[in-house]
Amino acid sequence: MWRMAAKKGSTPAYKCTECGWTAIKWVGRCGECQAWGTVVEAGAVKPRTAPARHVERHAQPISDVDATLAAAAPTGVGEFDRVLGGGLVPGAVVLIAGEPGIGKSTLLLDVAGRTARAGKDVLYISGEESAAQVRLRGERIEAMARTLYLAAETDLATVLAQIEQVDPGLLIVDSVQTIASADIEGAPGNVSQIREVAASIIQVAKEKNIATLLVGHVTKDGSIAGPRVLEHLVDVVVQFEGERHSRLRMVRAVKNRFGPTDEVGCFDLSDVGIVGLPDPSGLFLTRTAEPAPGTCITVTLEGRRPLVTEVQALLAPSGQGGSPRRTTSGVDSSRTAMILAVLDRHCGVKARDSDCYVSTVGGVRLAEPAADLAIALAMASSLADQPFRQGTLAIGEVGLAGDVRAVQGVPRRLAEAARIGFTRAIVPKGSLGDESTPQGMDVREVADLASAVRLLNIAAAPAIGS
Repeated sequence: MWRMAAKKGSTPAYKCTECGWTAIKWVGRCGECQAWGTVVEAGAVKPRTAPARHVERHAQPISDVDATLAAAAPTGVGEFDRVLGGGLVPGAVVLIAGEPGIGKSTLLLDVAGRTARAGKDVLYISGEESAAQVRLRGERIEAMARTLYLAAETDLATVLAQIEQVDPGLLIVDSVQTIASADIEGAPGNVSQIREVAASIIQVAKEKNIATLLVGHVTKDGSIAGPRVLEHLVDVVVQFEGERHSRLRMVRAVKNRFGPTDEVGCFDLSDVGIVGLPDPSGLFLTRTAEPAPGTCITVTLEGRRPLVTEVQALLAPSGQGGSPRRTTSGVDSSRTAMILAVLDRHCGVKARDSDCYVSTVGGVRLAEPAADLAIALAMASSLADQPFRQGTLAIGEVGLAGDVRAVQGVPRRLAEAARIGFTRAIVPKGSLGDESTPQGMDVREVADLASAVRLLNIAAAPAIGS
């Protein structure tokens, strides 16, 4: 049904706005890119655009271009500036996406208040809340300023008029899915409306050199709602991450034309607003007097920032027939199952008949393979019911052959762990090279997972290898 392309000699009556696929009949889903609701009636073919008779701004040598016009201005929120690459560039358009209630509006209102108090005019367009509701939040997070202007608008023409009247140095639109143009058919939030709204606001931002922050909704699977072209049009795409029941919020750049995309900002969302966390490692550790079985510490790299994180594992005899239960939180379930198989095959850790539960502390999500060794050792410790010596951490990727592979940034990770107070580390063989180990830290290198298990003196426990 979806491959119903136009026949030879016939005129295609419908066209996909995303990929250009054509069809002679309307369908709800594009047969090429599989996008829903993007097939619209094709208009008449327009002639090619003729060259302009007069060019107002002539091309100039690259060495003559004034680079100071693209200098980033700090927002006053250090963690947000870290993600943006130093601050907001005049004329740049930043798209901020995240789930409802994760703190997008709170962060942007804080940025608006700080920018206004620094002497700039700021225009905050709210399409979801009234101006009174925004003011109440502004009072709660202390974002009040005389040059911060609020407007509750959902009509694109009125929004453009507000921008023309205020002529702000910073524009915030919350959100792009709630604004609609009367000249475009369809309800706010559909593909055509989002494309028109985004294109109009971006054009004004570039012409007037206005730094612009757009809030974007996300779909059920976490992707940004609307056409994919929206992410191509903007200069920066920032993603909000975090568990709804946790105060920790992480902000990372998915796309950034003015800075790196490997930086992450950490925030604490509380009743008084959202506060940056320059040193968030303590949030991911359990404060106990004595080490507990089934726990292991690792150091993960979020961008270029090392974060000390605790992994907890619980392996218990399965109380039900059939396959044992495998439950994870904060780690990849498929990778956890792989590590279990490696432990069973190469280390003699008989965990195949045990229920396995693996979780991280503080709601952090471990995505990089450097946490594999810590997950494996936490499982072995839980099954042996034997804790590690206090102050021990593990870093490394585990392969299917039972080998422990090197990961990047080991010296930086160890330096962060030593700063917090850790004294013993298990790392892959050859990770340090010519780098010196941090003072006061005992670093042991291992080539395979079995060596790491033996090194921690838990291989002789009755529960392992029995």
